[in-house]
Amino acid sequence: YLPRYPHEVSGGQRQRVLIAGAMVLAPQLLLADEPVASLDASIRGEILALMRSLVDDTGISIVAVTHDLGLAWNIADRIAVMYLGRIVEIAPAQQLYRNPRHPYTQALISAIPVPDPRRRNQRILLSGDVPSPISPPPGCHFHQRCPHAGERCRSQSPKLDPCAGETHLVACHFPLPLQ
Repeated sequence: YLPRYPHEVSGGQRQRVLIAGAMVLAPQLLLADEPVASLDASIRGEILALMRSLVDDTGISIVAVTHDLGLAWNIADRIAVMYLGRIVEIAPAQQLYRNPRHPYTQALISAIPVPDPRRRNQRILLSGDVPSPISPPPGCHFHQRCPHAGERCRSQSPKLDPCAGETHLVACHFPLPLQ
């Protein structure tokens, strides 16, 4: 692949070359920004399997940055959800999907497609516009779109606190109840 130009290799080949190049130095941490976003479904599966085998075989930690919560659920042990540059929830993957405590996380999870047409998620649609990340609103950045926002949300930024044991953290003044 060395003499080839990027346009001369497929998306899957390009991802493999990039991962191999990153692994040459035997890092302890690999940061993968949207590692499979531009790949078709069959190649996505192969790249995800490669990433899982790297974790198992080498002990490397991978931080995968993605907008695809379905992908995160398939490859992550822990997930951090961000809104306007702030972490709003961190939890083990299974716990986050079973019991999202932040309203934004709950809305994101409701949007994940379910392959069984008889079993559909009840979609949560957020109202309002996304605020400017350059000039976010005071208090909780999500309060303008949150169906549970109160006066406190408009003035105080919530801290990331444990809510369901020490492994589940949420930044919300009114976290959703356990289901």
